[in-house]
Parts: sequence; structure tokens; C-alpha cells
Amino acid sequence: MPRILIAECKQEVSTFNPVLSGYEDFTIRRGAEILQYHRTVRSEVGGALSVFDAAAGVELVPTYSAHFITSGGTLADGAFARIARELLVSVREAPAVDGVYFSLHGAMATESEGDPEGFLLAELRKILGERVPIVISLDLHGILTDRMLEHSDAAVAFHTYPHVDFFGTGARAARLLLRIVAGEVKPVTAKVTVPALVRGDELITETGSIRHAVNAAKAIEASAGGLSAAMMWGNPFTDVPALASNSFVVTDNDPARAEREAVRIANLFWEHHEKMQVPLTGLADAARITKENTSGTVVLVDAADATSSGASGDSNAILRALLDAGFAGTALIPIVDPGAVAAAFAAGVGNAVKTTVGGALDRGRFTPLMIEGRVRMLSDGWFHSETTHELWQAGRTAVVQSGGFTLVLTSRAVSLYDRALFLAHGCDPRHFGAVVVKSPHCEPQMFKAWAARYVDVDAPGSTSANLRSLGHTKCARPIFPLDAGAEFPPQVKLFTRGAQHPRLLGR
Repeated sequence: MPRILIAECKQEVSTFNPVLSGYEDFTIRRGAEILQYHRTVRSEVGGALSVFDAAAGVELVPTYSAHFITSGGTLADGAFARIARELLVSVREAPAVDGVYFSLHGAMATESEGDPEGFLLAELRKILGERVPIVISLDLHGILTDRMLEHSDAAVAFHTYPHVDFFGTGARAARLLLRIVAGEVKPVTAKVTVPALVRGDELITETGSIRHAVNAAKAIEASAGGLSAAMMWGNPFTDVPALASNSFVVTDNDPARAEREAVRIANLFWEHHEKMQVPLTGLADAARITKENTSGTVVLVDAADATSSGASGDSNAILRALLDAGFAGTALIPIVDPGAVAAAFAAGVGNAVKTTVGGALDRGRFTPLMIEGRVRMLSDGWFHSETTHELWQAGRTAVVQSGGFTLVLTSRAVSLYDRALFLAHGCDPRHFGAVVVKSPHCEPQMFKAWAARYVDVDAPGSTSANLRSLGHTKCARPIFPLDAGAEFPPQVKLFTRGAQHPRLLGR
């Protein structure tokens, strides 16, 4: 009877967000609570559990789960120390196990640790020893470090963007782990690092040029001897020494094929990398386009303040631009501002409120804007994701109407890559002349498929697609698009359990 340990530690950060993340920004679950929760949602752990539950004789050992409510700023060292301590204690106290499934994101960073996931895996190895197989699942926006691969037996990563394969990725990881535990396969991993930071529609895996690399990875996984493969293009906003894009391939004891295929996937990515940027529209032009629109909804994409990418969520830049342009239509705008929410709660539903909105957190980029309006709704901010059905928490939330502007004001950042926040608070985006979407990409049916205009706005923010504006200082240089003339001579690193064997392949 195989005994499988389950653990989770997930966060994505923008190191350009000046607001540190803390322990209180995580949802912590322990023991059986992990199973109870994830069996009800379409998460990676939920997908893994679906496989383990269907397999005869698997005994589960749930230990510890730290899941960030949404992406945010750099994690405070003290918060990470506590999370790491609690996770590792739970593993030490667990019975002996035959394998480990560890759900990670891959783009976490603390004040002093650029590779927290690699640190946790190294510490797990000290507890579990070298013989217990560990399979990790990762977001394709994760930063795949050597240390992560040195201390795990195999990695499995998302194949879709926008992400719709949370559940499927966990299931793939669980199936691979069971094969390793059974002695059916002996994984070997090859990784190729590509000096590129990319954004834009070409990364939509259904239609963009990234599909060539992603489809190659999927075909490898579907082939005999292909255990896992992916193209990970990292999170450009997590400025750490290992920040880059990476391809990886895991084969069944076939290092030559792993190396060859990892180079092929990386070349398919590099072939199209120059197209992987976002044409942006300035604030004034975006406001003019919105003002001139006569039918349907203009979707204004404020990816620079994307909470799911690590931004603070308190930008009022587009609101200001629409006001300055004299926009007289209706607009739906989310803003993180605990003070404005407190003012709305003090006023009460149906009553007038005067407060500033925006600029509550990232004060270097945004200035508070005074508004007068009426409180339309108050809530505790708990709602279910439209995408995964997970329970999300925005803190106390207020809907305030100021003229034609409907502001959904939250006390804390929450993911906005679907419509759940709006719909949970009585606001259907289709019923507005404009809607601000603080996410670089959503599934098409969320907004793009029905929008009259879809405008990527060049607004300020800690997750701006205008990458040169952010000021990277830690990642390796030169790198596209921060530096002209960045080159890519493929270099392969090969990893087997317990040993690293770098091999360099030149053109």
C-alpha cells in the first residue's frame, strides 16, 4: 500500500510591488482539512487527489498547505520563516511515506531568498532522505531553478494560458508519482534556459505562437517514454537571479532524448520570442476610444495593476483618465482601498459617502482621488472563483456609485482573471459602457469574446507589460527585451535523482 504525502506552498509575487506580503495573506490548512477542501475545487491538489482516490490501496498523508489568497508583493522574511517552519514540522511529524506530491507555483520570492521553493525542497530532502520520490507541480509562470530540480524527481507544469488546466496538471503529477513509486519509470530531466521575458497575446496557448512550443511539449508527454514536458516563461515581475524562461523535458531514463527535446522546445519558443510583446495604448488615447464608443462595452485592460500577477490593485489611473476626458458613460472599476471601504461601511447602504479612492498602497505610483458617491452594496468579500470554484476572500467590500462610475472597492487584493468579484457583487460587466479588467489575459468568454473594443492600456503599475519601465536589477543580463541583442546559444542541464550533470550544447 503506497503512502503518499501531500503538501502545498503557493505564491506568485511582483518584487516591484512596494507592499510586502505577510503570513496573514495566506490561507493555511492542515491535515484532513486539506483533503476536505481540495476534493471540492478544481485545483492542482484537487486533480492529484482525484487520481490518488481512484488508485487501489493509496494511503494519503496530508500535512500542510499555505495558499496565498492572491499574488502580491515580496514575501516578508519572517512570514516565510514561519510558513517554512510549520510545513517542515508537519512533514517531520508525518509517518514514513513512499512518495510526495508537492504543489508549488514557482514565482515566490522573499526579502532575502530568491528561490524559496528550492529552499523548501532542499529542506524536505534533509527530512525524507534521497530515496523518497518527490513530484512537484508548477505554474508555467514559475521560475524553474536548478535547486528545485536537484531536490525533486520530476516536475509537471501547466500547458494552458489563460490557465484552465489546474486540475489536469495535478492529475498528471499524481499519475507520474505513482509510476515512480511503483518502479515503472526512472525520470531524468533536461532543462534549457532562454534569456527572454515575454508578455502578450502570442502567449495565449490556443492561438498564439507559443502554441508551437507548448504543443511539442504535450506531444512528448503523450509519447512512449515521455514523462513530462513544458515551456515555462516565468513571471517577469519576480526579479530574482534565476528569472528567465525555461523549457524542460522529463523522460524515462533517456537523457539523450531529454536533452534533444528540451533544446527543440526552447528553439520553438525563441523562434517567435520577438513577437511576444504587448502593443499598448496610452491612457489618454484609451480614454478617448472609450468616450467615442457608441455601442457595447469597451474593455480596458489594466495589466499593470494585475493582482493575479502580484500588483497592489489600488490603481486609479484609468478612472482619472476617464474623468479627465469627460467620459459621461457608465464604467465598472475594481480598486483595492481599505480606507474607502471603511468609509462606505460607516456611511451604510443607500447613503452618500465622500472618500478618496486609490493610491492607498502603491503610493509611489498612485495618488488618492477624492470622489462623492452613494453606497450600493456592502459585503464580507467572500465569493467563489468562476474558474476553479475556489473560495476567494477580498476582505470587506463595498460597491460605490459615483456618477456613471461603479467602483467595486475591496479591502485586500483578490484575483481578477475572471468575473467572479463583479458578479458576486451584483455587477454584470456586459451592462456597462466600459469595464476595467486588472488581468493581462482571461478566458475569452469572460470579456474579450463579447467586448466592442478590447484595449491594452499603458498605465503605471508594478506588473506593467512595458517591462523596461520596471527597473530589473537582479536577473541575469543581457535578456530580451530589457537589452538589445540578447542571444540564445542553447545550453542544457541534465538532472537525475541526487545528482546534477550539466552539459553544454552549442550551435
